[in-house]
Amino acid sequence: MPQIKPKNPQMFKKLRPYLLVFALVASTMSCFAQFTENKKWKALFAVGINYPTTDGFVKSTYAQPVNFPTINIGLQHMLKRQYGVRLDFGYNRFENDEDSPEFKINYSRINAQFVYDPTEYIGFLPDNIHVAAHAGPGFSFTKPLSDLGDNKQSYLNVMFGGEVHYAINRKVSVYTDVSYIYGLTSLDDYDPVLDGLGAFNGSVLNVTFGLSVSLSGCQYCD
Repeated sequence: MPQIKPKNPQMFKKLRPYLLVFALVASTMSCFAQFTENKKWKALFAVGINYPTTDGFVKSTYAQPVNFPTINIGLQHMLKRQYGVRLDFGYNRFENDEDSPEFKINYSRINAQFVYDPTEYIGFLPDNIHVAAHAGPGFSFTKPLSDLGDNKQSYLNVMFGGEVHYAINRKVSVYTDVSYIYGLTSLDDYDPVLDGLGAFNGSVLNVTFGLSVSLSGCQYCD
């Protein structure tokens, strides 16, 4: 088969640098699009610290201002590029401060949340960084350890928070999350009023760091 030569070799040589630049830009945009597509299904795992509010404890009892660990595990599904839903579980451990009677409490929760990602409306963020807000109702369970176990409680909560994600590659990103779990009850709501050591019926502030892993491959959310 005869070889087809360009009619104007000089023009082809002049256009070659522009064609290379166009190919590079197209490749970069393709990688960014694939990163966006990978947000449809995600698994999230994070570890951090917590602070339980003092009004959740009985009088003259309070926890340390910084407690470890906090563990969050979640599964997220983006219905559209900007919003989706998440089901997640959290576990906290906190214990008494130095001037408080001794106690240790396991606090766990489960929440169904709405997720909103406004990244594409924030023009100054780099392509590999995105932000998200989340909020939704849930249920909290507190269980004092040792012989204080009779003072365990369960109550409704509302959780809300914000995240910043940094993409390592198309499937994995590291992120930080600051969340507040507001307890929809108080110790005074019980009859008789809870007054035992180890009782906690309040709110918790969490700060965590973790990994977000795509489970969906390259799929559009729309």
